[in-house]
Amino acid sequence: MTRRKQAAPDKITAPAKARVVTPLTARATTPEPVDAATLREIFSRLSAANPEPRSDLEYLNAYTLLVAVVLSAQATDKSVNIATAPLFARADNPAAMLALGEETVRHHIRTIGLFNTKAKNVIALSRILVEQHGGEVPRAREHLEVLPGVGKKTASVVLNVAFGEPTIAVDTHIFRVSNRIPLAPGSTTDKVQAGLEAIVPEPYRLNAHHWLILHGRYVCKARKPECWRCPIAELCRYPDKTPGPG
Repeated sequence: MTRRKQAAPDKITAPAKARVVTPLTARATTPEPVDAATLREIFSRLSAANPEPRSDLEYLNAYTLLVAVVLSAQATDKSVNIATAPLFARADNPAAMLALGEETVRHHIRTIGLFNTKAKNVIALSRILVEQHGGEVPRAREHLEVLPGVGKKTASVVLNVAFGEPTIAVDTHIFRVSNRIPLAPGSTTDKVQAGLEAIVPEPYRLNAHHWLILHGRYVCKARKPECWRCPIAELCRYPDKTPGPG
């Protein structure tokens, strides 16, 4: 009688060791916001470099400024200026824009992103201005923010540029610059705006919006800030400064 070979017992292995996942945390070297003296010096230098800053958008009055800012959403100021030059030559007030009609407005701005929606908004806001505000751009934020295509940022730009109010409209450039330096860091544009408006020294509040947006657009760029030619480089606490070329 042949004896069957007993099968070897299954090999018992130890349970796999659980992988420990380390949660992502903010970099340990994230700097504290600049102090009040440094903040004043930063704006003093930006002011000295550009005493009378202006928006890159081209406009004729408060109404054309409003339209230009509405059109600039997700578009460059240069592309908006190219489209609005002939448009504003034909219509520089709400009544004239309504007379042109949506189809003509659409034709003028067809090279700008989201032009179909923007044409509808321009006509709709123009109608509201004619019917509810006597054809004038209102100076009250609550009236501006309910206009089609107008949000907090657009309203802040109009209030600042057209009516001289010391508001700071936070776009992607200002958001980046404020968090990099840092001036008034925040996780949202609203938080950054509130922070900046609370700390910018009074003599610089009116033009702070322009200085910061231009600084972010031409010097403190998103992918590669040009730190080597920055007028506030030694005041900025950004830890990853870009070395000079060459």
